[in-house]
Amino acid sequence: MKSFATALTAALVSASAVAVAVPAAAQTAPGIGVVNLPEVVQRSAAYQAAMQQIQTTYAAQIQQAQQRRQAIQTELQPQVQAFQQAQQAQNADRQALTQQYQAIQQREQAAQQELNTILQPVALAQAYAEEQVVAQLEAAVDRVMQNRQLAIVLRPDSAVKFLPSVNVTQDVVNELNTALPSVSTTPPAGWQPGGEQQQQQQAAPQAQPQGR
Repeated sequence: MKSFATALTAALVSASAVAVAVPAAAQTAPGIGVVNLPEVVQRSAAYQAAMQQIQTTYAAQIQQAQQRRQAIQTELQPQVQAFQQAQQAQNADRQALTQQYQAIQQREQAAQQELNTILQPVALAQAYAEEQVVAQLEAAVDRVMQNRQLAIVLRPDSAVKFLPSVNVTQDVVNELNTALPSVSTTPPAGWQPGGEQQQQQQAAPQAQPQGR
């Protein structure tokens, strides 16, 4: 009788221990995090420092583009006003309106190409700096997942709603700042965004004639 009571008591103790252990294990189970990757890039110390450096290095090109943009707007303003007035006329000539509109559109496109040419070194430097930061994103996210014991990381637009406590954007920024405190803003000769230079170099041997 005593042996049965002892066994029953031991079984009850074991059952209660399991019941207590389940919630504890659930609390330490891998969770879900939310991270805004574009925000991580923009808030990273390396990216912000690079943008400030670019503003200084290419100040002349930026100022030139601003002056040209203002001059083009001044040039186009009378044409736009004339088009708007002709458009409001009761017996407006549709063919003439179309020609006016196309002339304004062509001038705007040519002006945009001109501005893009002036700002090309700026855009290239920005793309080079950003690409270096983006290259370290995955590793930074991996470290945050390990530190926070996360099984899944989502973009903010992939979640219907989430608590602020699962937003790990700042955690990723901190990891990125530690791993990559700064980046270069001077692209190598021939560099193009997205690794186009490397792809062209890899494709070049395949284009050589064979059968010597």
